[in-house]
Amino acid sequence: MRTKNQVIDTIKRTMMIIAASLIMAVNLKSFVRTGGLVPGGFNGLTVLIQEICVLLWKVEPPFSVINFILNSIPVVISFKFIGKKFTLYSCLMIVLTGLVTDLVPVYVVTTDPLLVAVFGGLFQALAISICLFSGATSGGTDFIAIFLSEKFGIDSWNYIFAGNVVILAIAGALFGWDKALYSIIFQFTSTQVLQTLYKRYQKQTLLIVTGKPDEIYEGIREITNHDATLIKGIGCYRKKECNILYSVVGRDEVRHVLKFVKETDPDAFINMIRTESLSGRFYQRPND
Repeated sequence: MRTKNQVIDTIKRTMMIIAASLIMAVNLKSFVRTGGLVPGGFNGLTVLIQEICVLLWKVEPPFSVINFILNSIPVVISFKFIGKKFTLYSCLMIVLTGLVTDLVPVYVVTTDPLLVAVFGGLFQALAISICLFSGATSGGTDFIAIFLSEKFGIDSWNYIFAGNVVILAIAGALFGWDKALYSIIFQFTSTQVLQTLYKRYQKQTLLIVTGKPDEIYEGIREITNHDATLIKGIGCYRKKECNILYSVVGRDEVRHVLKFVKETDPDAFINMIRTESLSGRFYQRPND
């Protein structure tokens, strides 16, 4: 029997996905369509296929049909390796985005290609971030990025950006390089904003010099479920023994850890280092 918290969580996740799909669909029909951009990812591939069909046969197939077909294989991979609930919520995002994109009329906000590329990329990242925070994804390359992040522990968004450049190169060769170059600005903006907003798969190394190592370790363990290593050292200035806790946590968890450390030991000294890569066991919260 479902608890009240589970029902509230389901409603919250569903509402966030609805909001994300609306933002993405409106963005596709306003900024993307107005600027003639190819947004990258499977949405971009869908737009590219639509444009090719118009070019060759003067017919534009529905966005939703093409997008559903492209996402069929990533959905299976996600269901098997990432999580069942995660995949089902993601399917809701994909279906809603596709249907709303076909229904929403084109609305021109601005015709300036640079503004279209920058703000279109910003709204794209906003929609994807809301979707990710709800425990889902917008599909396609997002499935692939999350699979690589969880399977191999790498921050894969820049690799996805590189793959998108290939799609944009094809679009440039077929429809003009000016649109392709503006599309690269769109995708770069989206990627960088997304990395700023969503930090779950980024990692941070913490070196904490503290007089209360046991209490702080217990806090790190409780907050993040990550371990820590205690290093005994000697302060060079005072020539006194000191305790250094070494731990690696997710960047989205750092704020909570820092708050706890400051409350537990106001005199603690903390050095934070961005971790580019990591080998070995690292706890990753399940998506479901």
